[in-house]
Amino acid sequence: MSTAIVPLGEMERMAAAIATSGLFGMKTKDQALALMIVAQAENRHPGSVAAEYHIIQGRPALKADAMLARFQQAGGVVEWMEYTDKKVSAHFSHPVNSPKPVLIEWTVEQATKAGLAGKDNWKNYPRQMLRARVVSEGVRTVYPAVCVGVYTPEEVQDFEPAGTPRKRKEKDITAEAQALSGQESTARGSSSSAGPASPEAQPAASGAPESAPDALIVRAREMAESGESAYKGWWESISAADRKHVGAKRHEELKSVAAHFDRAGQA
Repeated sequence: MSTAIVPLGEMERMAAAIATSGLFGMKTKDQALALMIVAQAENRHPGSVAAEYHIIQGRPALKADAMLARFQQAGGVVEWMEYTDKKVSAHFSHPVNSPKPVLIEWTVEQATKAGLAGKDNWKNYPRQMLRARVVSEGVRTVYPAVCVGVYTPEEVQDFEPAGTPRKRKEKDITAEAQALSGQESTARGSSSSAGPASPEAQPAASGAPESAPDALIVRAREMAESGESAYKGWWESISAADRKHVGAKRHEELKSVAAHFDRAGQA
């Protein structure tokens, strides 16, 4: 591992050579240079990106072997349990993060259920594709620090092309919104029939309502179903009052929903 800083001009020349060669899937100088800057920030020699990365569908992909090598260099241990065209499984552990081994397995049945097995790579190289999935999931589970923000080429090939809108199952939120609206109407009717509340029971005129408006909850749900990045950006853009309306408990639930939809989109 190199600790020497490579000047930008030298990295630009290397990036141009890599892009001109047509190797490694890096089609432009800018793609290669961007990965070189990331490598240097990770205290690696910029030239290592040519051996460790591919650019697939406009996305950087860290090769499964490179991901596994980084994991093992960081003290991670892998014990392969089964390695066939039908199933690949292994125990992953790390002396600090996960001393107790974690079993990770991928089967052709899982790939079929996820809609992956019909693709050419899965038909021609099922064992290698299963292995890549096991490596990626195992490393992310036990020691994610070595692969933050990147996927293996095998995973990226299963993604939709960059720029393609994500296809997701539409959910009819009309019933949910009507139920919420009905609850609020019932509450307002009960309050009116009971007469004006005592001053102690009435919220301050400048205070926030106890429950979030229907439109805000519906919007929050829509953004969560668009994935973690979209939900996080929306959450950071709304006001403190709106965040209070949504509530901490619902916010955590929606983050889990966003993570679920991201995993479903990557499968």
